[in-house]
Amino acid sequence: MSRHKHHESAEEDAPKLDISSLIDATFLLLIYFLVTTTIQPREQDVPMTLPAAAPSEEQPVIVPKLIKVDAGGAIFVGTGAAQLPMDSDDNRNVPLLFADLQSYADIARSSGQEPLVQIYVDGGAKQQRVIDVLNALAGVNITKVTFTDLVDPP
Repeated sequence: MSRHKHHESAEEDAPKLDISSLIDATFLLLIYFLVTTTIQPREQDVPMTLPAAAPSEEQPVIVPKLIKVDAGGAIFVGTGAAQLPMDSDDNRNVPLLFADLQSYADIARSSGQEPLVQIYVDGGAKQQRVIDVLNALAGVNITKVTFTDLVDPP
């Protein structure tokens, strides 16, 4: 009697791993993160009309509102003795500035003019604070904005 040796192939010895349930769990996590993600509006989509390269010869009928952002992130409106402090905390919604801009825009539009804003930004100011001011301007539909460096810092 001869004995037959059975040679098992190497493929039969290797354990098999079924990853179909792992793929299902991955897609479920992907769907969960897509559904629960809050989508914020992109800040580069702020509709602003920046001035042309050459200054205009005619003066605007309405006096532009000046907004200053200092190095500490505090926001001021106006110049000289009429300068008013607005938001100085880290609130990104800038509620005081928003309310002031809303009344300025309403007054300008009720007189049939387009509101104009000049922004002075201190060199040490955070860029996010400037974006917060631009978002407030877009929130009240003020699109004519000029950045200036002609005002001495406070």
